[in-house]
Formats: sequence, C-alpha cells, structure tokens
Amino acid sequence: MNNALLSYHDAVLHRSGEPYRILAGAIHYFRVHPELWRDRLRRLKAMGANTVDTYVAWNFHQPKRDEAPDFTGWRDLGAFIDTAAEEGLEVIVRPGPYICAEWDNGGFPAWLTGIPGIGLRCMDARFTSAIEEWFDHLLPIIASRQSSAGGPVVAVQIENEYGSYGDDHDYIRWNRRVLEERGITELLFTADGGNDYFLDGGSVEGTWATATLGSRGDEAIQTWKRRRPDEPFFNVEFWGGWFDHWGEHHHRRDAEDAAAEARKMLDLGGSLCVYMAHGGTNFGLGSGSNHDGTMLQPTVTSYDSDAPIAENGQLTPKFHALRREFHRASGITELPQLPADLLAVPPVLPAATLPLSEPGDLLEFLRESGKPVTSVKPLTFEQLGLDGGMVLYTSEAILPGLPETPTECRIRISGLADRAYIWVDGSFAGVLDDVTGPEGLSVTGQGVAARLDILVENLGRINYGPLTGQSKGILGGVLINQRYTFHWTQAPVALADWDAEQVEKLPGADFHAEEAADTYIALPDSGKGFLWLNGFLLGRYWAKGPQVTLYAPAPLVNAGRNSIKVLELEKPGTAVELRQVPDLGPEEAGPIAAAELP
Repeated sequence: MNNALLSYHDAVLHRSGEPYRILAGAIHYFRVHPELWRDRLRRLKAMGANTVDTYVAWNFHQPKRDEAPDFTGWRDLGAFIDTAAEEGLEVIVRPGPYICAEWDNGGFPAWLTGIPGIGLRCMDARFTSAIEEWFDHLLPIIASRQSSAGGPVVAVQIENEYGSYGDDHDYIRWNRRVLEERGITELLFTADGGNDYFLDGGSVEGTWATATLGSRGDEAIQTWKRRRPDEPFFNVEFWGGWFDHWGEHHHRRDAEDAAAEARKMLDLGGSLCVYMAHGGTNFGLGSGSNHDGTMLQPTVTSYDSDAPIAENGQLTPKFHALRREFHRASGITELPQLPADLLAVPPVLPAATLPLSEPGDLLEFLRESGKPVTSVKPLTFEQLGLDGGMVLYTSEAILPGLPETPTECRIRISGLADRAYIWVDGSFAGVLDDVTGPEGLSVTGQGVAARLDILVENLGRINYGPLTGQSKGILGGVLINQRYTFHWTQAPVALADWDAEQVEKLPGADFHAEEAADTYIALPDSGKGFLWLNGFLLGRYWAKGPQVTLYAPAPLVNAGRNSIKVLELEKPGTAVELRQVPDLGPEEAGPIAAAELP
C-alpha cells in the first residue's frame, strides 16, 4: 500500500516515512449519545491520544433484513469520524463484520445468524454474500474518509480476534480482499490474543498482526519478535478495565497497575490503544452475553468498564495515570494544564424520590402488544422475525392428576434461551432459566387442561465464542414431566420497536427539571425489567446487581416535564429515585489477565 499514511519495516511503525507510535483509545459511537461525541473525543485528545478507535456494529445499522442500513442521526458513522478529525484525532475503524465488544450478537444482525444452518465467520456463501452486501453500504463511508482522501482514517481492521474462533485463513484473506476491492487503501491489520495459539488461528502472512491483552505485554512482545519479526508491536486492545455481568461484582483495576502495564509496553517501543478509553452505555437492548460452558452470563447496561473517562465523561484517576504515560511516550515530561471544564464534574439533577404508579395485568398487556402467531411447536425468536425483547408463549396442557387427588408434576423447558416466567391458569408459578429449564418447576395437576403462559426473555445474544449466533426463545419444547405440549400461540414483544403510545401505557413517574442535566435512575424496591426515559429505552435493570443505577445523559433529559416508564417482570416496586452519583455495585479488584489460554 504505497499511498497508505502508515507503514512499517524492520519492526518500526512509520507515518509519512517517519517513525511513529499510535497512542489511542477506544470510543464506540453507538454507546455514546451523539450530542456527547465531541465532548468525549475532546477528553480522549486531552489524555494525550493521537487516535480514536471504534468498532462498527452492523445490527445497530440494519436490525431488519428488509430495511436498508441506516447511517443517519445516532447511526451517522461518518459524522463521528468527521468530529474526531475536527478534534485533532486520527481514526482506526474496526468494521468487523464480527466485533464481540460485549455487544448483542457480536454485532451480527439476528436475521443473519438466524438463517438455518448458516456457517458464521467462514466461507459459507450465504454468510459471505451478506457481508459483501453490507460492506457495499458501509465501506464507502470509511473509504471516503481515509487519509489518502484527506480524511482521518489511517488504519482498518480485518475481522476481529478470529484466532479465538476459527482457523480458516482463506476467510481472513477473503476479508482483506473484500476491503481492498471496496476502496480501503490505508494500513490493514488483524487483531488476536497475545500468544501463539491465537496467532495460529487469526494471523496471516503479509498482513500486520496486532494484539489484544491486558497484562503480560512484555511476554507478548517477545512472541511477536519470534513470530512476526518485521512487524511493530501494537496492542490494539489494552484492557485497562473490564465489563460486568449481572450477578457478579463490578470490576475495578487499580489506576497505577494499568499505567505500569502500559508503560511496560510503551518502553519496549510498542503502540497502544486503551480499551475502553470511554466505555459509554449499552442503551436499549444493546448489551450482549457470554457463556462459561455451563450458563449464560448477560452483560449489564452500563459499559463504564472502569475506563479512564467514566460513563458520565468524568476524568478518573486512571485518566491521569494513563495521560502521564501517553505524554511520557511522546517525550513530554511536563504535563500541560487541563481545561477547567474537563476537570469539572458534569452537572446532575437534584436528587429526588418519585412515587411509581401501580402496574396493570402484565399478561394481558403483553398479549396485546404483539400480533399473535400460531404453530404446532413453539417458535424461536428468529422464526418470529424478532431480534430482541420477549415472546409470550401460550398453550393448554393436561396436568396429570385427579380432581379429588391433585398430583405434583413438573413443567420443563428444553433449550430455553434465556429466562422464562411461567403462569398456570393465570397464577404465577415461577421462573426458569437456561440452567434450570431442563429440571423444571413443580406444579399441581388435576387431570384437566390448564392454560400455560410462558414469557421468555432474551437477556442479550452471545457475543463471544462458539455459541455466537445462538437462537433465542424455546429451542426445544415444553414438557409436562416427559410429555411434550403442542399447539402454541406466540405474541412477540418487540420492545425496541414500541412507539410512544405503547410506552405510555406502562406504569411510571414524572418529574420536572429546570434544565437538562445528567441523572442516575434507581428502582430500589423493584425486581427486574426495562426502563424508558421520555420514550427512549434506557436499558435493563435487575435487583441481583451489581448495577444499581442507570445513567441518563443530559441530552435525554428535557427542560421541563420528564416521563419515566417501567416494564417490571418480577416484583413491582413503589418508587423511582433520581440520584446524583452512579452506583455500579460492590467492587471486585484485580489485574486483567492476558487472553484466556485454550
């Protein structure tokens, strides 16, 4: 690539022929309100970064197959790149198509992964043809903003951490060719964990291989010297913090520990991108899930990630520690003074406790929210054309027993993804999940037909590992003891598509704001559900934690009347709290490991 701004030889990175080092931070446009893009990019620049890195989440732009990709408003990737340039930052774009990122389905649209039998991240023609069609829409936005065209884009990633998933090098080479054929002329690279195993699967000759790791960077550099001796070392994902799953503690990494690890790699001549520099928020239904081989691990709504720039934009001790290392690596020993507005705590609304109105009948409300679909066997989300949200399954089943001698039996669900709330003849019977579904729950039968209502919630599609793309809903069947139940009516609950009229029917609380400012919303005595602010689906809440408050940025708050609406699934509460500080839960501290070994 003779016209690429960045190049390398003899293990040295060059920019316009001069030795260069990338000092970058990741900010995802889809996790930050667009009115805050400039502010967050400005803060990244103040940290000493010369580059911003972003993924592109395909399902953020094209959640439905029959609609063209949307690049307007919040989805205006070009505007984000242009804003970065205006703030003096160069840009690395990571277009996937797979991104992981703890984002729902790893960025893949559910309509793609739901194609029966499709092979993901390989040379399956159904997969590659869909990628080419998507890239036909996406890549002109990136190509027209490359350095060669006078823009800020200096490098583009090929796929993402492929060595953690597969070893089809033809597929990686195909990805490179598809990018080049659509006008990408800047430096291309792959990214994989920092050891031989991941390099074996994800790197190819003739393409710059970069690393993703949080510690033991010096060991990774030695691996690169042995495996890729002509290539400069670039940790494109330095995990300075970590994300959280529901039911776990909030992760923290000591600021000086992160800075010491960064210094280690920088002192050895490496380039570095902090993942995340600013994590932002998994608004709506954006959060994904992991799977530990036994159970689903859904990710919380906050993507704060203990980043240098907190979820609300505040500069943390980690910001100052990494700023010191970035400036040191640039040869600057005396740090310039930061602008006062960057040091100030972002304004917040006054604290308040608001009464929460009582909910109506949940089943009837949900039954009316979607067009019913009948089938013999229960249908999956994908068969119903639903990417996220919930499905209410209804059928009749004969529960064994006699009127005079009721008998205990078990309602079991085979292939439950992810969480089921069960009613028998309108009475709540209990909750099952992906682990407890096969064991089932105990109910009493009298030998007559009973109505079963099963509300299945998608907790977030798996974004990493061999189960990426797994379907949602009831994938097997519903059994009474060992006997299947047939003939179902399904009511899809497409939460992300609800209009103002549907949201308005929910219980909630109103408040008045003198002017728009941040707030942190808590539901102290509620159980689990979803929260809207002024018609915008802010995200999920769950009493099991660790996350307690949902971040509502100022652009979502009205000067004047504001409306909070709540869809509660388990335990209706009585109050909503507006708090002035975030509560992401009890903390768990510790170093971030390199990549997990196979």
